[in-house]
Amino acid sequence: MENNYIKNMPHEVVVSLKDQVDILPGQVVSKTLAQNKAVSITVFAFDKGEEIGSHDSTGDAMVTVLEGTGQFIVDGKEYVLKEGETLIMPAQKPHAVLAKEAFKMMLVVVFPMVI
Repeated sequence: MENNYIKNMPHEVVVSLKDQVDILPGQVVSKTLAQNKAVSITVFAFDKGEEIGSHDSTGDAMVTVLEGTGQFIVDGKEYVLKEGETLIMPAQKPHAVLAKEAFKMMLVVVFPMVI
């Protein structure tokens, strides 16, 4: 039996990551690609005006904007990212996401090793 550590996407097929989620009116849409104790990979689509409120994580969170422009608040500081840009949001620091316009992003969270 083959193990698929990355799920919800075809393997050995070239795809556009931003096409894996659709922007839907009034929603934040997410699709989990990997989830385990070490890492989480999710693609998101935000409609204009949608947000994920302030929270923190035990792991470092890396966001890459795939389409449009997203606003990120990390420990009270605002960052505006455009398509192709990446930001690391350090573990334990509060952060939030706001869609001033519709946009898509990939989120990779790397969690600390538990011994």
